[in-house]
Parts: sequence; C-alpha cells; structure tokens
Amino acid sequence: MKRAAIVVALLFAACAAASSVDERAAIRQVLDQQVAGWNRGDLEAYMQGYWNSPDLTFFSGANVTHGWQPTLDRYRKKYQGEGKEMGTLTFSDVTIDLVAPDTAFVRGAWNLAMKQGDPPHGLFTLLMKKTDQGWRIVHDHSS
Repeated sequence: MKRAAIVVALLFAACAAASSVDERAAIRQVLDQQVAGWNRGDLEAYMQGYWNSPDLTFFSGANVTHGWQPTLDRYRKKYQGEGKEMGTLTFSDVTIDLVAPDTAFVRGAWNLAMKQGDPPHGLFTLLMKKTDQGWRIVHDHSS
C-alpha cells in the first residue's frame, strides 16, 4: 500500500511540474508577442498582453494609470507622439513564478534601443492572471 501511495505522489508531482512548464511557456509567449508587436510599431498588438479591463493598473515612476484604454493612450503619447520613436524593445532576465494555477508573478528588465540618445531601460514586475483569453497582465509596475 505504501508503494502505491508513493507512486501516486510521484505521478502527481510529475504532472504538476509538466503543467508548470507549460504555463511558464504560455506566459513567455505572451511576452514574446508583446515584443514582436512593439517592434513592428503596433501598440494594439503589444497591448494584447494586457487585461482589457478598466481594472488594469500600470505604475511607472510616480504615475498610476488605471484601465486598458488609458494605458494604451499613455503608450501612444509617450512613444508615438510627434517627434517620438518607439525604438526596439527587448526583455531580459525574465523570471516567472507561478503562485497559483491561474496567477503568476513575473520579473525582468526592459530595454529600448533608440536611433538617438541614451536607450531607456529599467525593470518590471508583472502580476499575470490566466483568463478566458489566456494569460494577461493585470498589474504592471515598470521603472
């Protein structure tokens, strides 16, 4: 009987580990799609990684933005306004911690290669939730 319990426990652990790997890959895919959208100059594609809700929160510096549309508007003003450029986005040092089956804590660094001037760069902390549309960022704190 003990042997059967050990086998069941090992199978459960193996399934949980495989599921964890799949979820991390799905989250990484969302981030990769954001980078691809940004680098095409397509902010709407970039924003697909965010929860399309008025409850989305985005913290940057001392500023707080609430909602998907205001977050998109903020990006447009900052990176697509007159005389602005989007640059080429990269994410690095990304770590993904699953804190529940439908919740992940994601950390990393971002960098924008620009045609002129010093490249903006910083760190990000994301709270992501698994929704009916897949994994989405529900809170972004970027510095």
